[in-house]
Amino acid sequence: MAKPLVLLDVDGVLNPFGGPPGGFREVRVAPDGVHLTLWLNRAHGPRLVELAESTGSELAWASYWCDRANEWVAPRIGLPELPYVPIPPYPGHPDGVSLGAWKVRHVAEWVGDRPFVWFEDEPDAAERLLDHLAEGTHLLVSVDPDEGLTDLHLERARTWLSALGRDPGRDPR
Repeated sequence: MAKPLVLLDVDGVLNPFGGPPGGFREVRVAPDGVHLTLWLNRAHGPRLVELAESTGSELAWASYWCDRANEWVAPRIGLPELPYVPIPPYPGHPDGVSLGAWKVRHVAEWVGDRPFVWFEDEPDAAERLLDHLAEGTHLLVSVDPDEGLTDLHLERARTWLSALGRDPGRDPR
């Protein structure tokens, strides 16, 4: 079985929209010259690394930040440089494709048949994922974009990944 992936979104997951919950700090960044304020939690990096190491998984970005997450987010939360899903800019709604569906299309193509957990905040991502990977072994952990990633999300992923490791032929949902 291929090494499972743990896919990370940035905005709404590592950078909550609802203001800074406890443990988050304000960080100012300027990717591509655009000045942004992020709310990041330095504890997330070590917790995610530990999750990957303890479950035999590989961390990767699944965010519109793409490779920019390695420069602007990873070092600020204690993550190493990670591979990333190349998600092109969202073209908008002219063809009826939602933001979540656009993202899912590119994630599904990139992961192939590897099992994965994805921390994501787009409300329709789980449903759209089934359009592309009905047979795939995956778990989408839906994150409230106002709260961001919590210990409960990490434990849900750990439980699923640990069960996957015990029985590779079974989807442990």
